Amino acid sequence: MALPLKYNFRNVIVRWRTTAFTVIGVAAVVSVVILLRALAKGIEANSASTGDPRNLLVVRKGSQAESGSLVTREQFRILQFFDGIECNAKGDPMISAELVMLVNAPRLGGGGEANTLIRGVTPRGIDLRSRVTLVEGRWFELGKREVTVARKLASRFAGFQVGGIIKVGAAHLRVVGLFDGAGSAFDSEGWMDADEARAIFDRGEMYSSILLRPKDAAALRSLTQRITQDRRLALRAEPESEYYSQQTATALPFNILAGLLGTAMAVGAIFAATNTMYASVAARTREIGTLRVLGFSRSAIVISFLIEGAVLSGFGGLLGCALSFSLYVYVIARGITFGTIDFQSFSETVYQFRVTPDLMLTGLVFSVLIGLVGSLLPALKAARLPVITALKSL
Repeated sequence: MALPLKYNFRNVIVRWRTTAFTVIGVAAVVSVVILLRALAKGIEANSASTGDPRNLLVVRKGSQAESGSLVTREQFRILQFFDGIECNAKGDPMISAELVMLVNAPRLGGGGEANTLIRGVTPRGIDLRSRVTLVEGRWFELGKREVTVARKLASRFAGFQVGGIIKVGAAHLRVVGLFDGAGSAFDSEGWMDADEARAIFDRGEMYSSILLRPKDAAALRSLTQRITQDRRLALRAEPESEYYSQQTATALPFNILAGLLGTAMAVGAIFAATNTMYASVAARTREIGTLRVLGFSRSAIVISFLIEGAVLSGFGGLLGCALSFSLYVYVIARGITFGTIDFQSFSETVYQFRVTPDLMLTGLVFSVLIGLVGSLLPALKAARLPVITALKSL
């Protein structure tokens, strides 16, 4: 006979308290797993959206990040005259020597301190990052101890607002403007004149990296090869966007935590679903016996209980997805940002978590699997009940 699905659906409605308990439990598991993965997704998206594929980032060979790279002023002078570098309307080559350094800054509201990243750039550095836009005040002036910081940093640290003072050892930097990094890693930085930065941070003749823009795709390939193979330089070059897309180590702890916590909570949810279904089977022993007398096979009963468990957990998954997405909309609407340590530079990375359709789909599939696994043993028990014993049960 056909599956007794109407019976299962009616049972879900009649036993609404048990149904609500199962749905809410699965929703909690799914929402936590989605939100943890959303944190990692936000960090990954932050890196992936940083950089211009037309630009080349040059660092010392063997270094994995700008913070661990050293490039001399002499190397910068040599690179400026390489053929294939694009020039602006004034005929200046689109190339910038840059320095990244850490500054310890107090959080707003007295929440302790954290490292932030200050980037020194030469005149073309701002022009090479067209997605970064000034939103308040002005850009820093060359030769002055001024800094323009990311708006998201200004919302998290004291002294980073326009007119504020950032202490760097014995030196003081005046904040003259705020910029928006368009959801990129630059939202976690402050920018100032590179030569002033070298003096303040006592870096002598050293920069951290060089950013340049080739004239076209052919020039990009040619310059990449020439810079890497030039033994005088001992440097390597790669597209700026590729460099940042590889800087995703910060997301790893969240992925691990999401996996571990998700697994632990899934086990708990499976036990809860199993207990719920066992209780449901115990309460419906006589009804199951009646279904057998009416001609429903053991396999039909097993499948019907599996479907019942999957549907209940699926509703829980939908509720968990809705809760996660609602929180995401609230965070975006309020402009709330999160911060975590960047394991490459050991500075604070500012980002927003992202609840994406693929995460919600994963959460929904995860919830259905919880229901199927949790319902399997109770379904088998229900199918194996002797008909006479089932009918005699109270």
